[in-house]
Amino acid sequence: MAFHHVALATRDAAATHEFYTEVMGFELVKVAAGPTPNEGAGFSKHLFYATEPDSTEKDLIAFWEIHDPEIGADYGVDLNKTAGLPGWVNHIAFDAPTRAALDTHRERWQQHGHTVVEIDHGFCVSIYITDPSNNMVEFCHTTHDFTDADRRQAAERLAAPSPTFDESPDIIVHRPTVDA
Repeated sequence: MAFHHVALATRDAAATHEFYTEVMGFELVKVAAGPTPNEGAGFSKHLFYATEPDSTEKDLIAFWEIHDPEIGADYGVDLNKTAGLPGWVNHIAFDAPTRAALDTHRERWQQHGHTVVEIDHGFCVSIYITDPSNNMVEFCHTTHDFTDADRRQAAERLAAPSPTFDESPDIIVHRPTVDA
């Protein structure tokens, strides 16, 4: 079952919009607006972006811009900072169905002034940057199908109090191709 959408908060809808349309290549398809549940206290906008522009699929990411004095303007938008975790823990990964698609995303990020971290995890290759709210976003290309052996190893590692470690992955840092 696929996700319909994931929703996050933003304090800066303009920066979020620019990032998710220009840097990520997504398309704004809907903005719902209405009052917040705090009677007459404020309003919110719910921005929806299609992750595959011009697609009829419903692969969306959404953002809440909240204007409510009872909530305030300083609500947490960085998932990891708010939870007290390192920046690599909570993140959103989008599919890159081919290596060429992954490289196209990386090149677009570099052209928008981002340093891109690429990691070969063995079963997939991923690229990472952070959005204007400092949430990590990823494009991930799965390099092979999961096997019965993969599933058995996953079950063993899940049950193990001290699992065996994978080898350290290959990491490449791609510098921006233009100044940020």
